Amino acid sequence: MIAEDLLYACGVLLTAYFVRGISGFGSGLIAVPLLALRFPLTEVVPFMLIADFSASAIIGGLHFGQVERGEIRRLLPVSLVGIVLGTSLLVYLPASALLLTLAGFISVFGLRFLLAEPQTFRPISPLWAYPAALTGGAVGGLFGTGGPPYVIYMTHRIADKAVLRATLSGLFFMEGLLRIIAFLIAGLLLNGAIWLHWLAALPLIMVALYAGSHIHTRLTHAQMQRFVGLLLLVSAASVLLKGLQT
Repeated sequence: MIAEDLLYACGVLLTAYFVRGISGFGSGLIAVPLLALRFPLTEVVPFMLIADFSASAIIGGLHFGQVERGEIRRLLPVSLVGIVLGTSLLVYLPASALLLTLAGFISVFGLRFLLAEPQTFRPISPLWAYPAALTGGAVGGLFGTGGPPYVIYMTHRIADKAVLRATLSGLFFMEGLLRIIAFLIAGLLLNGAIWLHWLAALPLIMVALYAGSHIHTRLTHAQMQRFVGLLLLVSAASVLLKGLQT
């Protein structure tokens, strides 16, 4: 890895995990498309899987008592089906198709975060857990960015911001463990360089999470929502350009 690529990757990871420290999600959505501009997607997705798993363990471990375990138990079984589907697509689909699909996926959720107006909390039926889990698992296996379907569901089930953040981290930890198993079976985590890059990036990730956690209580939900939405749209535009050039 040349110095330019190294500095670029450090900047992306600092930004992504700073946002993750604030909101409890968003690191994969920000980092995967930006890292995919310089590195192969089949290397970026496994790396981000391990990195996000570590972040979930850190945040979830610090706030374990606030996790809504019932919601996680409802989501995980169906998530496993989606993970198998998404991992299979990652192995067999061409890079250009993956990048263009990823750009469209990121754009949709970027616009949603940027334009949606804060509303009075109204809990939805727990039956919505099943389409959210299937979609989240599939997108997570395919792009390493399965957060949005889970986040949309959880934000309509849990009103308390701290409980929501802890529950999302707990869910991403368990779902990440399932994806690690699936990626090992598919041979996507057998590259020793991915693990070395993760070890090198871990101190950077921890610093960014620590900084983001201290900002967490100072921003309103609406401010954070618009900030993440803007970052996602910039990422989507970059990936779209990359996909068209591939």
